[in-house]
Amino acid sequence: MWPVLFSFYGIQIQSYGVSKALAALVGAFLLRKAFTRLGYDKDLAYSLVLWATVWGFVAAKIYYLLANLDHFSWHMLGGSGFVWYGGLIGVVLAVVVITRRHKLPLGVVAGAMAMPLSVAYGIGRIGCFLAGDGTQGQPTDLPWGIAFPNGAVPVDVPVHPTQLYEALGAFVIAAILWWLGRRWQPVSVFGAYLVLSGLARLLVEFVRINPPALLGLTEAQLFGIASMVAGGLLIIHDRRSQPVTTDVSPTLTATGVGLP
Repeated sequence: MWPVLFSFYGIQIQSYGVSKALAALVGAFLLRKAFTRLGYDKDLAYSLVLWATVWGFVAAKIYYLLANLDHFSWHMLGGSGFVWYGGLIGVVLAVVVITRRHKLPLGVVAGAMAMPLSVAYGIGRIGCFLAGDGTQGQPTDLPWGIAFPNGAVPVDVPVHPTQLYEALGAFVIAAILWWLGRRWQPVSVFGAYLVLSGLARLLVEFVRINPPALLGLTEAQLFGIASMVAGGLLIIHDRRSQPVTTDVSPTLTATGVGLP
């Protein structure tokens, strides 16, 4: 655990903020390579990531505040307290607006973004772990259980490091999406992202400390299931709408999801 990386003239540089900035930069770099392969304006990749990041954080914070109105306090407006599916809604809205403004095919852009988005999420979750931001799991006696006595939300007993679980899952998902990007159309690749990320969230919630919301499932698990259903429907629709062929089309290989 390393909440403060270093101090510079009395200013604390926190791992949480650095991880989010690094996630955006890496995501933009990967998306830029994807856009270059597609023949799109590579600088647009940075603009897309910038606005997706801004509105993703805004939406994640708004969702968090709405979900905690009953015990609202002004400190909730600070640097912690975000909800991932609220952020995903913000990202989707930003991407839809920008793609329509620049007259880009939404399905192709979504497929190109899937792998970079998963990598960025994994980097961000590592920052959450270093900060001890309170998103860890239940107490455990497993050898890799970790206490966060100096975290943003202190925990003195070993708990599941669910931030690392999610980071590992995100990187595995990114590798799968890279492989699928060479074989599937972009819409199906994005559908796979929705299925795999939803499944990862569904599973990790079993060792998290979030309260159940419906049928014994947490709110995050319900959103995870909805994500899986939406992704599955996207894949089915896209696969059925594509002509049967044994060749990999130039558009498929150019999505940038399957970067070398």
